[in-house]
Amino acid sequence: MPVHDIHVAVIYYSSTGTVAELARLIADAAEHAGADVRLRRAAELAPQTAIDANPAWAANAAATADIMEATHEDVLWADAVIFGTPTRFGNVTSQLKQYLDTLGGLWQQGRLADKVYSGFTASATKHGGQESTLLALYQTVHHFGGILVTPGYTDPAKFSDGNPYGTSHVGGPDTPLDDDARTAARIQAERVVKFTKAIKHGLSQAS
Repeated sequence: MPVHDIHVAVIYYSSTGTVAELARLIADAAEHAGADVRLRRAAELAPQTAIDANPAWAANAAATADIMEATHEDVLWADAVIFGTPTRFGNVTSQLKQYLDTLGGLWQQGRLADKVYSGFTASATKHGGQESTLLALYQTVHHFGGILVTPGYTDPAKFSDGNPYGTSHVGGPDTPLDDDARTAARIQAERVVKFTKAIKHGLSQAS
């Protein structure tokens, strides 16, 4: 098998940059684990006036302008998709949800099934809805017929960050990612690649 026969798409939305940084870490870790990776961002839905009114939001929009917006083809290309979203009242952001909602035609054709999926998030406060956001995201995965791969407590480091559902971080643009979040991103990416390889190769042999 080729070294990079696994395709991983990291598709995220980020307003002030925390989830964007997590996305880059996860994409880099997946690549180092032996996958071809596409880093993509969900299209912005907020008006430019709202973005300009928040310096951190405007700065992140400028800093990530070179990252391509996610399309349907990115999901079709991928063997595994890792979605990232900040919390919004304990739920997925409207920007990422909009992208997910546009996948209905592919879902109806069964073209989203049998892929690996996982997720990551961030919130400005502790207990700010991180777990409920990931669980809400994973409801969509179940409808896809996807194979959910979460980090669980499969590495001793996970007992430090404490989130078995996916990588998460508490803080905004003035709170850099800590070592727990960086380690969690690596663990999650490596686990996704590991099981995507096993599932893809196993299915090819079974057929």
